[in-house]
Amino acid sequence: MSAGELLGIDPSELRFSFELGKQISCQLHLSNKTDHYVAFKVKTTSPKKYSVRPNMGIILPRTSLDILVIMQAQNEAPPDMQCKDKFLFQCVKTNEGMTAKDITAEMFNKGAGNAVEECKLRVVYVTPLRHPSHVQEHSEEGPSLGASVLENDSTNSTKLPSPRTLKLEEKNSTIEQSNRLHQGRELLRARGRREYGSTWLMFVVIVAFIGLLLGFLLKKT
Repeated sequence: MSAGELLGIDPSELRFSFELGKQISCQLHLSNKTDHYVAFKVKTTSPKKYSVRPNMGIILPRTSLDILVIMQAQNEAPPDMQCKDKFLFQCVKTNEGMTAKDITAEMFNKGAGNAVEECKLRVVYVTPLRHPSHVQEHSEEGPSLGASVLENDSTNSTKLPSPRTLKLEEKNSTIEQSNRLHQGRELLRARGRREYGSTWLMFVVIVAFIGLLLGFLLKKT
């Protein structure tokens, strides 16, 4: 934290996780350490490269404020990732009840006798964290499967399913097969019941017919 009599700034430097062609941001925490209203203003050595939200404002006594610093997408990285950009935070005590609309450039003019407190912050580029890559092994026939997977990841962004995904797919496949077997058994049972019912009905009809025929013959005799 950058310590001053009026404001505390955390962290003490602006750290950007640098990536080419990507807009990046970092956040700063400003805290008013006094019992007075404090006005602040932010300047940078590269105003076209950065934007600050808000770049000025009023912090009430014993309160804090978060500001967002946005770096526009960059097409090239500086040599050795060393950035020379800097930010200047200016703050001054102001009257109670003052708002951001009341802030003027004259308030931060030391030549006018104003007790302006200043704090400089440097910009640091940090390389994004990468997951450790697998060791590539080569055989006489060519690159191993691991090397092929890594090559696909870097070109086509193809990813192999995780073991957890494979287990879940196997489980779902087993459940689906079980459901199909159960449905097949139920279908066979239904067919069996229908066939049994048809056979029994035919048997009853035949017995009834034989009974009627015997009765007719007995009457003639």
